[in-house]
Amino acid sequence: MVSIRSHLAANRSARPLKPKGLGGILLLVWTLRAVQGAEPNVLLDRCIAAQTNLHTWSADLTQTRTLQVMEQPLVATGRVWMVLPDRFRWELGRPPQSIAVRQPNELSLIYPRLKRVEKFAIDPNQAGPWKEIMSMLDATFPRSREELASHFNVQLLTQTNDLIHLVLQPKSSFARKLMTEIQIDFSTTNFCPISTELKFSDGSSMRNDFFHSVVNAPLPEGIFDLKLEPGFTVVYPLRQ
Repeated sequence: MVSIRSHLAANRSARPLKPKGLGGILLLVWTLRAVQGAEPNVLLDRCIAAQTNLHTWSADLTQTRTLQVMEQPLVATGRVWMVLPDRFRWELGRPPQSIAVRQPNELSLIYPRLKRVEKFAIDPNQAGPWKEIMSMLDATFPRSREELASHFNVQLLTQTNDLIHLVLQPKSSFARKLMTEIQIDFSTTNFCPISTELKFSDGSSMRNDFFHSVVNAPLPEGIFDLKLEPGFTVVYPLRQ
């Protein structure tokens, strides 16, 4: 997974970066379910109602980052596990080069090679840009029409054969300074995401292709626990 913060830093430097952080979280915005020919209001209601049937999801992934400052894209493989609405684990690299673990009240970004952990508190009363980002992440699987409308504009929703294509635009002015849109392709058979792509305001992009997805199956025990070896440094970037 790649954070928006590190993604912007990558475009300021031509050096390849380790994939990390928040971006992959936003890449799970596959919240809408589509049926070709349905009226928009009916379709949205079906999309939102479908969220109650989704409890766990896991998949292998390939992430491709295209940066303006680099001729060749950066490609990494990994895996994601998720429990709705507020737990997930993203790993990139084999063995993992970066890990993101979301728990109800905290997001931890782990860099094993650096022996470094960055922790971010998740507080619903927290103000500022971080709250806007976390609100977008929490809106990944909206439970109401009002929640969806408060965070995204649905720009496009189409179906071709067994693939549904969705384009979302963030409503937050802060979020739009970072990215212009999110594109999602998912299957009409099981409504699992096939791919997601972030389009950033600087012209770069980040795409995830998902494989071997599993829905509503038990996840490995302790998958969301932080298991750190001795010697790791823990920092709190937002406190600095």
